[in-house]
Amino acid sequence: MVRIKVRQNGPYLIETDEVTLVDWNGRAYEIGRRPVALCRCGGSANKPFCDGTHSRIGFQAAEAGRDSE
Repeated sequence: MVRIKVRQNGPYLIETDEVTLVDWNGRAYEIGRRPVALCRCGGSANKPFCDGTHSRIGFQAAEAGRDSE
């Protein structure tokens, strides 16, 4: 099972070694670090990966997850 963790005011963390990230043409990105951190703020210079820009620009997430109904 793949687990994606949404960090408070930070990136999406993909917490598995068995993941392939591909662009819209199906070409795979080279993944150097684990867990994979994907940009959520839109400010990363290394998109789609997080480079820590969220903390420098003061990114504030809209909301947290909700309990199932």
